[in-house]
Amino acid sequence: MELTIPFIICQFMGGRKNKKKKIAAVDTFPNVFQNPDFQDPHLYSSEGQQLDVKGKWNELIFKNNQPITLELACGKGEYTVNLAKKYPERNFIGIDFRGPRIFTGAKIALDEQLTNVAFARMKIENITNFFATEEVAEIWITFPDPFPKDKHEKHRLTFPKFLERYKQILKKDAILQLKTDDIDLFRYTKSVIESEKLNLVYYKEDIYATPLDFEVLEIKTFYEKQFLAQGKSINYLQFKFA
Repeated sequence: MELTIPFIICQFMGGRKNKKKKIAAVDTFPNVFQNPDFQDPHLYSSEGQQLDVKGKWNELIFKNNQPITLELACGKGEYTVNLAKKYPERNFIGIDFRGPRIFTGAKIALDEQLTNVAFARMKIENITNFFATEEVAEIWITFPDPFPKDKHEKHRLTFPKFLERYKQILKKDAILQLKTDDIDLFRYTKSVIESEKLNLVYYKEDIYATPLDFEVLEIKTFYEKQFLAQGKSINYLQFKFA
């Protein structure tokens, strides 16, 4: 079908309106906490209350003492939500800086009354503003932007400057996990782990070519399903700080 200019404009406008609706909805979700001004080291609740959550996520948000897992660049939050369902004895926080992305996972968590799930809209560069030393027990990095150009290396979520931030908030022996379709980012991350003298716990390219070694890998994100439909392989590794 040949698409006319008016049709394309209508599709664009419809998408923009939908995005605005999601942003408006996210602003009302009690399980979403936002840092709209990235120079301000505070998160705000859906009621506009300024929250000092650093070191107090369990006390203020989850009202329990369960270990905390972060999903960085969580996108639509599928891993965050499904991990929370699978491990009710843990707390999960999906982090992304785009509100419309967070909308899907946050809404599912509310609809299904998952009390061990929260979402935070923030820049990952600022993560140490919002989590205290050893407050986090585990990190997942799921299908992040690979930033393939060498000049953009510093933006990759496994670049050393990011790893240093993660180290500041993670408990000792905490596991960090990367799942990605981008083989260059995957191998780059391995090289960083080796150059930084970190502990590579597990490394496997094309994880679905053979039976999965970890049941949790059966969880698939919206983007992962698209990548698999395109014939791309999925790669997974675990590492921790020495």
